[in-house]
Amino acid sequence: MLLAALEYLREYRTYVRIAASYGIDESNMCRAIKWVGNVPAKSGAFSLPGKKALLKDGMDCEVVLVDATETPIERPKKQRRRYSGKKKRHTVKTQVVARKSDGLIVCLAFASGKTHDFWLFKESLTHFLTGAKLLLDSGYQGMGKLRGNCELPKKKTKKSPLSAEDKRGNRELSGARARNEHAIGLVKRFRILAERYRNRRRRFGLRFSLIAGICNFELAN
Repeated sequence: MLLAALEYLREYRTYVRIAASYGIDESNMCRAIKWVGNVPAKSGAFSLPGKKALLKDGMDCEVVLVDATETPIERPKKQRRRYSGKKKRHTVKTQVVARKSDGLIVCLAFASGKTHDFWLFKESLTHFLTGAKLLLDSGYQGMGKLRGNCELPKKKTKKSPLSAEDKRGNRELSGARARNEHAIGLVKRFRILAERYRNRRRRFGLRFSLIAGICNFELAN
């Protein structure tokens, strides 16, 4: 059952094909995969540290990476709310907060694809220690007004193009944020989060958190 559930998350084959591989009925396979997904969530073995961990001393959260990723979904009934202008399709947006020191994912937040990255951050009510430094991308313009100690890339305008120093600073920031991109890439190796999500969205957050916990376990060991 555990192997079948991991195959489902990693390869995202249909229940019919996985059930045929194990010689059981499709409905039994569906119940087995759902049960296996609930057990780690209840036991807390693969739970994420959570938002409270960002406010604790000794959690190595002096430099924090914040970014958002999107997962395509089936076309919903309320299309406008779920439509992402960036991806040109219906998506679920996930905010990923990770530590720069080791790339471990600390907490997640979810919203519809239409939600802006900065607005999702404000809705998630994610707080940090006073001395914590945030490394962000251009989707979080205006964060400096909300809290200090943030580093964002500089954007060019028609009247003020970027100087060589600004471009060098943007490259350095991009390199520093690579850990978060690697963390998101590690999670997206599970095809259930990379391809179009065919299931009901009520268990999307549970499955994303479980996969993030599995990735954290792999990085920690």
